[in-house]
Amino acid sequence: MDPLVTEAVVLHAFDYLETSRIVRLMTRDAGIQSVLARGARSSRKRFGSAIDLFAQGTAEIHVRPNRDLQSLASFDVTRARPQLATDVGRFTAGSMIAELSMKWASDDPSPGLFDAVELALDKVASAPAGQSIEAALAGAWHIIATLGFTPALDVCANCHTDLDPEARVTFSHSAGGALCVSCGRLAAGSRVIPANARNAMREWTSGGGAAVVSDSEARAHQRLLREFFQEHLGVEKELRAYRVWEQGAWSAA
Repeated sequence: MDPLVTEAVVLHAFDYLETSRIVRLMTRDAGIQSVLARGARSSRKRFGSAIDLFAQGTAEIHVRPNRDLQSLASFDVTRARPQLATDVGRFTAGSMIAELSMKWASDDPSPGLFDAVELALDKVASAPAGQSIEAALAGAWHIIATLGFTPALDVCANCHTDLDPEARVTFSHSAGGALCVSCGRLAAGSRVIPANARNAMREWTSGGGAAVVSDSEARAHQRLLREFFQEHLGVEKELRAYRVWEQGAWSAA
C-alpha cells in the first residue's frame, strides 16, 4: 500500500521506549492519526523539530488497516510556531485547542476542521504575550461551529423569532443558543448575556478574531464555552488542558 502523504499538525507527543515517540497528528486527509516516530529521540537528523508540539508540515505515514498506531516515515516542517512555547498563556491556549481537536475529531477526512485548527493555532501564536485569551476563544468557537454546533445568536433557538441585536438575552445551552423573552421565561438552567457578548461570539464562530473583551468578560466567556461544549459534544470528564487554561493559575506566578 502506498504511504499516506498529507498536511498535518502535531497535537500531542510523548516518549516511547528509549529512542522513539508516539505522536497524535491532525491530518488534512485522514483526520486524527496516532503514529510511531521510530528513533526520533536518538537522532535529530530524521525528524529534526518536526515532532515538536504545534509544528505543521507534510507527513508521510505508512498506514496498515485495523491498526491504531501507524508508522511515521517523515515529517517536513513548513510552520513550527515557536511563539507558542515562549509564553505560558499562549502555550496553555494552544494546548486547549489541541485537546478540543483530539476530543471530537475522527480518522475521517475533514479538511474544514483542519483549516479551523490551523487558523486557531495561528491566531494564538500571533497574539501578544499575555493577551492570548481572545484568540483562543475565537479559535475554539470556530472549531465548534465547524463541527456543526454554531449557537443561535440572532434568532430564538426555540421559536426562531428574530432577536434585537442590542438586547440582553437569555442563553440556554440545552436549547442551543439565545432565546426570545417568551421562550427565555420557560428555560431552566439558562443565563443572561449582554449584546456585546453575542457580538463577540458572532465574530468568533464565523472565524474572525477582532472582538476584544475585558478580563472579567473573558472569564465569563471561558465558562460559557465550557458549558456549551459539555452540553453539545458529550464531554463527561474534565478536560485537563481546558481547566488549566480557564483557571489561569499560572498567570499569578
